[in-house]
Amino acid sequence: MTTPVAGDAGDGTFESSVLEVEREFSVTLAAARRIFKDCAAAVHPALQPLGFSVLMTLYRTGECQQGAVAEALQVDKALLSRTVTQLETLGLAARRADPSDGRAQLLDLTPEGRVRFEGVHSAKRSRLREQLGSWTPAELRNLSKLLNKLNERD
Repeated sequence: MTTPVAGDAGDGTFESSVLEVEREFSVTLAAARRIFKDCAAAVHPALQPLGFSVLMTLYRTGECQQGAVAEALQVDKALLSRTVTQLETLGLAARRADPSDGRAQLLDLTPEGRVRFEGVHSAKRSRLREQLGSWTPAELRNLSKLLNKLNERD
């Protein structure tokens, strides 16, 4: 449920609609931060949310260059390097020299990292299924279509 903003007549104008979207995004982003924090802690109590994001990226892509992970997550390479060091220390990820580019490092999940990530990811996916359980397939397709449209880049 959205709360009207002072001065917003709720008249369905473009501006009032954009304000509604902005408010809902704020709520969604705050929830996403909480979820990533909780997921990171479920993988390992010392793991930070960025570490969980790295694990998720590696889970989706498989082994890839550390620079590609930094670019995908839009984080500073030095910050990513510190995060990967933590993941290595926790036994969740490993890096090795890229044989095709001696300057680059390849990252991948360890077997332990994969098992821990899959357990948490499965629970997270189950919660999402519960939240969307009362939605019709048409509503889900529409949400997916609208999110895809929003995420398209020029």
